[in-house]
Amino acid sequence: MATPIDLSPLRNRARWQWPEYLCWALPLVAYFVFPDNLSLLSQMAITALFVLSLDLILGYSGIVSLGHSAFFGVGAYCAGMLALKGWNDPLLGLAAAGSVAGAFGLLTSFLVLRGADLTRLMVTLGVAMMLFEAANKASGITGGLDGLQGIEVAPLFGQFSFDFIGKTAFFYSFGVLFLLFWLARRLVNSPFGLSLRGIKLNPGRMPALGAPVNRRLITIYTISAAYAGVAGALLCQTTQFVSVDVFAFNRSAEILLILVLGGSGSLYGALIGTVVFMTAHHLLSDLNPQYWQFWLGAALILTVLFARDGLIGLLRSLSQRFGFAKGR
Repeated sequence: MATPIDLSPLRNRARWQWPEYLCWALPLVAYFVFPDNLSLLSQMAITALFVLSLDLILGYSGIVSLGHSAFFGVGAYCAGMLALKGWNDPLLGLAAAGSVAGAFGLLTSFLVLRGADLTRLMVTLGVAMMLFEAANKASGITGGLDGLQGIEVAPLFGQFSFDFIGKTAFFYSFGVLFLLFWLARRLVNSPFGLSLRGIKLNPGRMPALGAPVNRRLITIYTISAAYAGVAGALLCQTTQFVSVDVFAFNRSAEILLILVLGGSGSLYGALIGTVVFMTAHHLLSDLNPQYWQFWLGAALILTVLFARDGLIGLLRSLSQRFGFAKGR
């Protein structure tokens, strides 16, 4: 008779700790403290969701990608085109964008997962570059360099219009981020998530333990693509504009940088990295418009040198030192 597997460690990891409640209370505090920067806060939520999607494949599965903007762009254009055709309900746009981006991720996963890290980098980058040029050439459909214009999004739940102040966009973006974060948290703290960690550490040994490596990687890659597509749809709906820039390489490189800054393999690392990076970007570009990238680059180098596991690793070491509970 097989010995039952003890899942109590996973259940303990799945329990919410008090620092997590504090973390999710901060957006509400920011809403009242920074009422004139709601658009920036909404962009933080969207970027955090995009970084979170990359963390699912890189931090937990070891799949390196430099073309994750492909799924972000697919989701953005899907939501934008639906809105132009009259299907402008925001939740419908999110569902459609996530489904289309996830389907595209499923199709491309068979190419990405065939090779090693360098091959995956080239394939993901190539896919994003092809979509960029395709969107640029198909100007009759995508608007080309001018982008999709005239997008109108219906009020959320038929009641809350997307205004210039950004109140609806703020609560909408953070609400979607929290819901998908909660789902991702349950996923990575499940037996499926545990198998992903094992695949990242030793993909050659996991089949001997009965884990279907390729099937698990294809599944998480598809989920990650769907998350990125939802983030792209959020950007489209809150700004009511989409351009070929959503496929740009610098967008993929930026979220990879943010993930390294915050700490990969930790969902909260994606959130912390996004807040710190975008806040530093906003403040430094205002203080020194010409050389802000120099100071931001210096700060990133110092973080990598002295916080090897990113900012979340630094916070964990401090919590252990002072006897606080560990974050996720």
